[in-house]
Amino acid sequence: MTADQNFAPSISAVLPADNEQALIGATAQALADVLDGLGADYEIIVVDDGSKDATGEVIDQIHESHARILCIRHGVNRGYGEALRTGLAAAAKDLIFFTDGDGQFIPDELASFLPAVARGADMVIGYRNPRRDPPLRLLFAEGWRFLVHLLFGYTARDIDCAFKLMQREVWQRVQVRSGGATFSAELLTKARRCGYQVIELPVTHRPRLAGQATGAKLHVILRAFRELAWLRFHLDSCPPPPGE
Repeated sequence: MTADQNFAPSISAVLPADNEQALIGATAQALADVLDGLGADYEIIVVDDGSKDATGEVIDQIHESHARILCIRHGVNRGYGEALRTGLAAAAKDLIFFTDGDGQFIPDELASFLPAVARGADMVIGYRNPRRDPPLRLLFAEGWRFLVHLLFGYTARDIDCAFKLMQREVWQRVQVRSGGATFSAELLTKARRCGYQVIELPVTHRPRLAGQATGAKLHVILRAFRELAWLRFHLDSCPPPPGE
């Protein structure tokens, strides 16, 4: 599927990566190919979140021949949300897109999100259809979605689907503080609280072929619950748009 031919996107694409040397190069290059095909003004920012493998070196090598693909490094692992915060803070284009660097999503499907943005949507977020994760992770995901909706109302069909496109203003305004797995829950809760239009579309989800998922680790889960509790009692009123 192609985007509206009259809409030339300006996109910062952010890829958080934690020990993804086997997949990050192919993922970044595939995304660059898609954005080239769309005629986009773009940058691809890979955030190496303290990887112990050659994730950063892979991107540095690609950068030598493809200047639009660059790497920002964390000296130590800070967590998924912190990696996204670093990448999104560095984003300079009109739209911000983020997905994971593990190859579980298909970059070509970004094109199907752009018409909604061209028509005025503030955020277009994916839901995995179906979700290709092990049964335990699916169980955790259902429990997490139930808890988030219980505390904050409807947020999204698939809160943590790592395939999201938004206007840069949304990110600048909502001021996400979560540094762990609560990042997307806070982002979406605040975006809806501010009245932004959120469109949900299905995306393909593929099984992980290499590397190791960290979402089901105990310390990640405990951090997510701490951040969610903090958010429940410190949810700010919607701040004014940037510049006001």
